[in-house]
Amino acid sequence: MVKARKYVVKRYFEGVPKRDDFEIIEYELPPIQNGEILVKAEWVSVDPYLRAYNNFRFPVPYDQFSYQVGLVEDSKDPRFPVGTRVVSHKGWCDYSVMNANVSNSPAEIIYKLPDMKDFSNSLGIGAVGLPGATAYFGLLEICQPKAGETVVVTGAAGAVGSLVGQIAKIKGCRVIGFAGSDDKVNWLEKDLGFDKAFNYKTVDVQKVLKKAAPKGVDCYFDNVGGEISSIIIGQMNDFGRVAVCGSISSYNDDFAKLPKATILQIPLVMKQLKIEGFLAPRWRDRWSEAFSDLYKWIKSGDLKTREHVTEGFDKLYDAFIGMLNGENIGKALVKI
Repeated sequence: MVKARKYVVKRYFEGVPKRDDFEIIEYELPPIQNGEILVKAEWVSVDPYLRAYNNFRFPVPYDQFSYQVGLVEDSKDPRFPVGTRVVSHKGWCDYSVMNANVSNSPAEIIYKLPDMKDFSNSLGIGAVGLPGATAYFGLLEICQPKAGETVVVTGAAGAVGSLVGQIAKIKGCRVIGFAGSDDKVNWLEKDLGFDKAFNYKTVDVQKVLKKAAPKGVDCYFDNVGGEISSIIIGQMNDFGRVAVCGSISSYNDDFAKLPKATILQIPLVMKQLKIEGFLAPRWRDRWSEAFSDLYKWIKSGDLKTREHVTEGFDKLYDAFIGMLNGENIGKALVKI
């Protein structure tokens, strides 16, 4: 018998998630059956969607989900022999029993970690995982940027936003990013090659965007929502495209008391804009295509990755809250 630990959400979050909203449960896993594998978690992802999905996806109590990279330690599935590394959505646990034949949604599919060769396996829950697929398909399928166009991304120093900007540069676009600290701005401009980046907390967004994009914005990748998004959408060109990935600015707010938004219908109609929300699992059957391109760009140096690593199963909550507070530059994850 294997002793395992997992985080269980025992009450819905009110505002910022609290430590006592979670309970760490220790339990024994049963012996694996035919078709099952025993997996030891090595890397666990913490992402904004974990907060966003809390209030409506599952009844409490529920096991805290998220993507993880794990090592197969016992197997009764010939497709996943002992020693194989897999990516799954088993979340905040150190050991788990999985069955690749059973999945209730695209997010729950178990697949072999792509061969990272000289790079860390942690990329499997970062640039060559869900965040990478999110950036790749959200930008290229929904925004469809053309060389020479201007692309704006908010949450630009996060796991997804930092990739979006770099992919847009690879495609020949001018890229403007908004982030929440001067350190992040410096990283975006000096290391990642953004044409301009701004600390939205210290600038007049309306003025700096007009100066940085005097001919208007063609594509907007929205990670944060809120008033900054209304301002950017108001400065878009005719037939501009907006990919709505998330709204991290409001995830900790009371959904019954959300602030009123600036009216968007006038620019939407007058400029004939397209706005589309999306979830990356829509393209689940094409993730390998994205991973191939992303890995190629990482290997060539065209795509740079940065990780904010927290160590220890007991630190998962701290890593989660730190990410929600914007403490990470690049991908936030936990080494188990």
